[in-house]
Amino acid sequence: MTTTLAMYDKSYEHIRPRLDALCLDLAVHTFDKSGLLKHGATTRAPAEVAIDYLWLSAPIAAEGFQKQAFEIALGLKSVGVLQTYNAGLDDPFYKRLSDKGTRICNSSAQGVAISEYVMAQVLAFVHPVEVQRQLQARREWKITPYRELSQMNWLIIGFGPIGQEVAKRAKAFGASTSIIRRSPAASPLADKIGTMADLGTFLPDADVIVLVCQLNASTRGFAGDKFFAAVKPGAILVNVARGALIDDKALIAALDQGRLATAILDVFATEPLPTGDPFWTHPKVRMTSHMSFAGSGVRGRWDQLFLANIQRFVKGEPLAQVFDPRDFA
Repeated sequence: MTTTLAMYDKSYEHIRPRLDALCLDLAVHTFDKSGLLKHGATTRAPAEVAIDYLWLSAPIAAEGFQKQAFEIALGLKSVGVLQTYNAGLDDPFYKRLSDKGTRICNSSAQGVAISEYVMAQVLAFVHPVEVQRQLQARREWKITPYRELSQMNWLIIGFGPIGQEVAKRAKAFGASTSIIRRSPAASPLADKIGTMADLGTFLPDADVIVLVCQLNASTRGFAGDKFFAAVKPGAILVNVARGALIDDKALIAALDQGRLATAILDVFATEPLPTGDPFWTHPKVRMTSHMSFAGSGVRGRWDQLFLANIQRFVKGEPLAQVFDPRDFA
């Protein structure tokens, strides 16, 4: 049986040689900024087309086409499976499509890059690299003590592909890892596992707290006054998930009161971050512009995930990265 596949026309140009090499029975429909779908010489409106497998690829965001692409997806007669480049599915579009019966596969491609970003930022904070460079410039021979990652307990909140990659790297440094996830199922990457109900007992022991969980109704603003009151003084907070997980006023108060040594923030409730926002100038904040995913290998892994999953779909095999609709709650 022929599988109907839809994707952005520029992504099709990019992936076509590798897709053709798979020799799958596919009817490929492409769309562009006209909002119409093209298959061979035929052009039709989305409402006239039923799609088995829809690939929303990264270029739609890079080219400012995401909103229109979402509208095209919602306008299709039906969509069996959507594979997206997003890891977090907090945009209301995804729930709307899921509610229509579409299975959604999110992305694991960013996991390696984001976990490397986390390690780099934490290392940059605990190692006095800038001081060492200043000493070199002044030709001063001086010892600069630093804190070892192996002596730290890492609390990773969220244990999808990104959380797992962070845990792998923390364990490689000899750190202990505590994990908060939906289910307390054991993992070789975790020394201690609990659910959000256990968070209050995990926070006082955490030296590094990494937020990599989904943003939904139950997690929005969960890092607030109660959260920061429980943290270990001098802890490091890293947020590479979504800015709205944090109550910003509570975070700034925790920094000002010395509850946290620093906050490493790549995501914010409002993006781009307004120029007048206090995070820009706060002495205990290290921030970047939602770029932790921007590693050199991510594009290739996006492609690999799509090519592997479309083969599984055509063969009737279980798909990778199927999103649990319960995580919308």
